[in-house]
Amino acid sequence: MRPSKIRSLIKLVEESNINELEVSSWGRKVCIRKRISGGNGHGPANPAGSPAPPGPETSDVHLELTTESPKEPEKKINLVEIKSPMVGTFYRSPAPDARPYIDVGEDVKAGQMVCIIEAMKLMNEIESETTGKVIEVLVGNGKPVQFGQPLFLVEPY
Repeated sequence: MRPSKIRSLIKLVEESNINELEVSSWGRKVCIRKRISGGNGHGPANPAGSPAPPGPETSDVHLELTTESPKEPEKKINLVEIKSPMVGTFYRSPAPDARPYIDVGEDVKAGQMVCIIEAMKLMNEIESETTGKVIEVLVGNGKPVQFGQPLFLVEPY
């Protein structure tokens, strides 16, 4: 988020009756909180719903700004990705009611068929390039995939 946008949000909080504002944009989150401390030090100087105290009273307004960056996905060490060699539709089994070619926790051998990618009405059999144990299936059945998109994570032997 741009600094000018953050400054305008801070000004909005300072000039309004709101005590907290949280905004998310492009994977970043900004939270602005207003703390008002009165002369007695026991909470806000003018709690919601109570009349303003008689006479002049000084209060300090403290703004607290926190930002969060997008979290990076955990990297799994020593895992090999089986990637899509083309653009198309991913299928885990030869038919909707058939058992998937490979499931999580099963062993896979180099050259073993792991899925089908349909491209332009042609069914393309995708084979594993490594031997190991399937740790995760990264794409849902019937979902579109892009060239080079990871389909499976395999822990090699």
